Parts: sequence; structure tokens; C-alpha cells
Amino acid sequence: MPSAPINPETVVGHVHLKVADLERSIRFYSDVLGFEVTQRMGNEAAFLGAGQYHHHVGLNTWESSGGSPPPTGSTGLYHVAFCYPDRAALATAFRRLCELSIPLDGAADHGVSEALYLRDPDDNGVELYYDRPRQDWPRGPDGGLRMYTGALDLEDLLQA
Repeated sequence: MPSAPINPETVVGHVHLKVADLERSIRFYSDVLGFEVTQRMGNEAAFLGAGQYHHHVGLNTWESSGGSPPPTGSTGLYHVAFCYPDRAALATAFRRLCELSIPLDGAADHGVSEALYLRDPDDNGVELYYDRPRQDWPRGPDGGLRMYTGALDLEDLLQA
């Protein structure tokens, strides 16, 4: 057991995905989600970021070119989550999904956040969300966090 908790300023820096078709995945992460290609390694890998960050998403076909998603019942990535800075930015992302006819797997209000769920071309789960301010997070009488899963009002989100 570690003697001390991880530094609270630690963040998940990026996700690196094995994909079957690099160009198809680049189109999804750039055209659908809006990330920009920051670097390519030929026809085998690409790195995409936002806000001039080196990369939030790495894509490669080194071990997966032409491959298929893992079968149901196997281990692996459940989903990758991209945190938007505010509700208006999440609403903009949702409008983009609507305009491109990208289907949602679901949408949820978790008390601490609002989230949209979808799939990338390799059937990886993708969550787009924003965190509410910490002072607004639901808490129980003991002060402990009380997340939940409720319906997200998508029409209200579009108004943000």
C-alpha cells in the first residue's frame, strides 16, 4: 500500500488507442470531436490535441490494422472521457454531434457532471462531459460525495 496518496494535481494526460483504420479514426477525432492533428508517424500513428497541447489522443495501427473490436465479455477500455471547461462548451459539442448525425449511446446527469456517451469507429466508448463547480456537487449529511445517474435534459443542454 502506498504511504501517501497521489498528488492531487495529477491528471490523465492522454489516451492512446489501437485502431483498425488510422484515417477513419483521425476523421472521427478531428471532424466529429474537433481535435487537431499535431503530429503523424506515416500511415501508422497520429497524435491529436486541443489548445496547442501536444496530444490528448494518440491513435495507432501498430498491432491493430484491419482489426476488430474486442468481443463482449472481454476486458479493456470501457470509455475515454473528455472534460469540457463548461456547460456551454459541452452544448457546442452536442450540437456538432447532432449536425453530423452521430448517435448517442446515452446521456446522464451524475450530480457532479453532465455527460454524453457515444462510440468511436472502433467501438470504443467515448464520454463528453463537464464537471459542475465542486461547491455544487451533491453531498450527504456526512459530507460524503453522493453521485447519481439521472436523465440529462438534452433540450436544456442545447440552450446553454
